[in-house]
Amino acid sequence: MSSPSETFEFQAEARQLLDLMIHSVYSNKDIFLRELISNSSDALDKRRFEAVQRPELLPEGTELHIFIAADKEKRTLIVCDNGIGMSREEVKELIGTIAKSGSRAFLERVRQGKDKAGTPDLIGQFGVGFYSTFMAADRVTLLTRRAGEEHATAWESSGDGTYTLREAERTEPGTSVTLHLKPSDTEDALHDYADEWTIRRIVKQYSDFVAYPIQMDIEHTNDKGEKSVERETLNSMKAIWIRDKSEVSEDEHHEFYKHISHDWNEPLFRIQAKIEGTLEYRLLLYIPSKAPFDLYYRDAARRGVHLYVKRVFIMDDCKELLPDYLRFVHGVVDSEDLSLNISRELLQQNRQIMRMNKGIVGKVLASLKELRDNEAEKFATFWREFGRVLKEGLFQDRDNREVLLDLVLFASTQDPVQPTSLDGYVDRMKPDQQAIYYMTGETRAQVENSPHLEAFRAKGYEVLILTDPVDEVWSQSVFEFKGKKLASVGKGAVDLGSEDEKKQAEEERKEKQQEFGPLLDCIKDKLSEHVKEVRLSSRLTESAACLVTDEHDLSPQLEQMMKAMGQAVPAVKRILEINPRHPILERLHGIHERAQDDPALADYAQLLYGQAVLAEGGQLPNPAAFSKLLAALMVKTL
Repeated sequence: MSSPSETFEFQAEARQLLDLMIHSVYSNKDIFLRELISNSSDALDKRRFEAVQRPELLPEGTELHIFIAADKEKRTLIVCDNGIGMSREEVKELIGTIAKSGSRAFLERVRQGKDKAGTPDLIGQFGVGFYSTFMAADRVTLLTRRAGEEHATAWESSGDGTYTLREAERTEPGTSVTLHLKPSDTEDALHDYADEWTIRRIVKQYSDFVAYPIQMDIEHTNDKGEKSVERETLNSMKAIWIRDKSEVSEDEHHEFYKHISHDWNEPLFRIQAKIEGTLEYRLLLYIPSKAPFDLYYRDAARRGVHLYVKRVFIMDDCKELLPDYLRFVHGVVDSEDLSLNISRELLQQNRQIMRMNKGIVGKVLASLKELRDNEAEKFATFWREFGRVLKEGLFQDRDNREVLLDLVLFASTQDPVQPTSLDGYVDRMKPDQQAIYYMTGETRAQVENSPHLEAFRAKGYEVLILTDPVDEVWSQSVFEFKGKKLASVGKGAVDLGSEDEKKQAEEERKEKQQEFGPLLDCIKDKLSEHVKEVRLSSRLTESAACLVTDEHDLSPQLEQMMKAMGQAVPAVKRILEINPRHPILERLHGIHERAQDDPALADYAQLLYGQAVLAEGGQLPNPAAFSKLLAALMVKTL
């Protein structure tokens, strides 16, 4: 006997999502059935997977399937499966609340683009597919029972901002979703969802490749007018990665990609191969055309590479097959050699999996190189969406570092629009140039306006502009590319030009050092709290001063990132460089020669340091004191 029902309110964002669905913002309403079938397929996969460790969850002889029933008179459509099912709490969490990290972003995207084509494809990306049922139904009822549990749960809503939950009965594990359909549009028979041929069309178009039978009871009439009902399977269930490439259309590939990824945009390109030898496996991988909103969320639910063994589903998001920097890849890997009862724990130590990982990563990177060489526009799209993630491999994957360095692109001072490869940079290097120069920063404008670039600009040297947070990390461990040293223009000493120019510059520096040495020591003493050294600069041509990080110290940006992650970072003092040709140095030198204990020297030293901090976009240690000093100087000079 069922228990009394409880009524709950949807969260605010879930109510807004329901309102969008009910008022049919989307033109392609067929996707609700595609979503329900995909959900059922996922539930069947999960029951089969959990049964590997708990065989009692899938008794021998159980045939996993999806069943669809339609009733034109009652205007109902039922999608039923005998998958893993849900507990009461799972129903409440997964369907009742929905408004997790993605829904807010989903709503914003819909508001921005609801007049644009393609808006329906946002549904799967944000995990709100179940709500698309309200595009076709006035009321939706869900009955579910989790495998291994006795009690079932019934969920119901009319999309009015509330839903009810009650205990119910169901003879076997699984889920049934009943849609009480809206009145049919007599002028649009193609979208009458209680019609057998509409259902056949949608299943064939979107779900033909689903690995489980999608069944329906079909009524037949023979020559004598006698009626009979037969249960038919509507989909072919052919594993798309097994079929010959020539047999699979682009539309089929697109639908299969959407099925496994829940990203309803079309993929950018795919990688398909059969690997033979000591290990035999097939792979069918897809690179998305758009980055998901949660690509950088540590706890995001991934739908990465699905692992199959001899066409039997083992698990989705098999992290052991691809490294984290390729987490945007979706697809299927089907092994002929792995054991069917392999667990996630065993995967981590499995030598076959390790070798497969190496082969799959190599195939993905080789395909990206081929895309770059042959389809520049597509590669530009890929880089715009996933370049930041790929650069994580520069410090995560030492074995493939050279391949990755050959693939990555960077903004540079050479071109304000087109990024460059490292090969392209090397080709443009000046004859007397010794290194590949780069500078990290928060924005392109900040880097381009930095005083650190002055000498490089004067020499005509190109500088790579690195503004992604990941650049701060990989640049600490990558020191050369094809024999050319990588050097930060904001670190260490700078030695530019030909040998003769360097020799002449060194002689001038020694001469200036002798002249200004006592003043530099004085400034260092006044700024001992902030800097470890004060020296004359060979990188400044216009600005008075700049701050430089010592060769092996953390950059300010990396120091800030580590602190934000809660890591204890010792305070790093930097080097203050002063332009030996700037009038400020001459004036300070004059003051110092007249009176070495002049209190104005301390004030000017603080101003010089503050100016250097501000010039690189940094934060002053004491903005109020700096402002007060600046105001006093203005009063004095005016």
